[in-house]
Amino acid sequence: MPRRVTRRQFIESAVAGAALAGTSRIASAAPSKRPNVLFILADDMGYGDLSCYGRPDYKTPVLDGLAKQGVRFTDNYAAAPVCTPTRCAYITGRYPQRLPVGLEEPLKASSPGDVGLPPSHPTIASLLKGNGYETSLVGKWHLGWKPEFGPNRHGFDEFFGILSGAADYFTHRASDGRAGERSPGGSPDLWQNLAPIERTGYLTDLLSDQAVEIIGRPRTKPFFLSLQYNAPHSPWEGPADAAVDHADHGPGPMVAGGSPKVYAAMVQSMDTGIGRVLKALERAKLEHDTLVIFTSDNGGERYSFNWPFSFQKMYLFEGGTRVPAIARWPGRIPAGQVSAQAAITMDWTATILAVTATSADPAYPLDGENLMPVCAGDTPPRDRALFWRITGFDAARVGKWKYLKDGDGEYLFDLSTDPGEKADRRGKDPATFARIKQQYLAWNAQMLALPKPS
Repeated sequence: MPRRVTRRQFIESAVAGAALAGTSRIASAAPSKRPNVLFILADDMGYGDLSCYGRPDYKTPVLDGLAKQGVRFTDNYAAAPVCTPTRCAYITGRYPQRLPVGLEEPLKASSPGDVGLPPSHPTIASLLKGNGYETSLVGKWHLGWKPEFGPNRHGFDEFFGILSGAADYFTHRASDGRAGERSPGGSPDLWQNLAPIERTGYLTDLLSDQAVEIIGRPRTKPFFLSLQYNAPHSPWEGPADAAVDHADHGPGPMVAGGSPKVYAAMVQSMDTGIGRVLKALERAKLEHDTLVIFTSDNGGERYSFNWPFSFQKMYLFEGGTRVPAIARWPGRIPAGQVSAQAAITMDWTATILAVTATSADPAYPLDGENLMPVCAGDTPPRDRALFWRITGFDAARVGKWKYLKDGDGEYLFDLSTDPGEKADRRGKDPATFARIKQQYLAWNAQMLALPKPS
């Protein structure tokens, strides 16, 4: 007797097919088994903080090598210039302004206690888990402290890392931890699933160690590992800084100290750790069966190298949102590519779901686009419209044009000739300015309103 197909199964099958449309090379050369996925997210890493993106004072050989083995994007953006909204965009595959937690800039102990990623919302992890993947999150979450807001309620089989926006690299205590659990020197914030734990070691190394262990396990299912480093976010502490004073972080922001040399040590420690993780893939003979993606959650801060862009984290100028992105999948993504395709955080979510033949939930349509045709070299870069909004800023990029509004006025920039956003074209191209502003307003009308200042 033919197997009956339910309406839900039919819809999910149709969505999966649509998600994979246009990926001619991937579809025609699809692997016999679904790929593993290793998604690596840096924290507060600026556009030029890898040597393959122009950092002049130190080298990042592992990530440089990853770029040589795949595709490096020159026009990749974070969904926001600050942690929580971008992480919301990645986890949900949707603009962060669709959810209250995505309006937190960032989520902190003083945020409303009922704000977090709602357990009813599908996520990249819950969708992949429902499609037969083992799912792990190693690193920083920053989407809610309550158990119902945490990784284990959002499709991750296991979680090892921190829930807050930042933690000391040696004591693993957060300066802005869970409400009601503040203590001198910060709140304890290292977790194994739902239980707080104590470990000795530099946090970047602990996260790398855990990722290596997960990859080395025997398994019968493909895996999805989201490795979300807190480096190089403040506090600025390198691996050799265990003896510095760690007691004065809480409850204020972790922004004291540091130096270009310390920052270099932090980035290079992460680079080395990623090298160990990639070696674990090789030992397990999984490098050809694994899509690896690396990017950052927003632009850099005090010690970042954002040239030629202006400003930094917390601003919607290019320095706050333009970030590195590298993708590698041997045999599927040709080596040595550089792409000028405009891309944004949610695209990586859509790409991962597409290559794993995982359906999105029709009730929560994705805002991202599958980038695999671009990564595979099947599709040339094309113009598209991207949008951003945080308190005090509105922005849109449409093709080469950038609309920006801040507290001082509204501007139009031609990013193809003015990546530093110095020459306002509003007066010379009024029709273009009006068109893109209208596109932004139409998008903004679909999003949640910003909360009113208290």
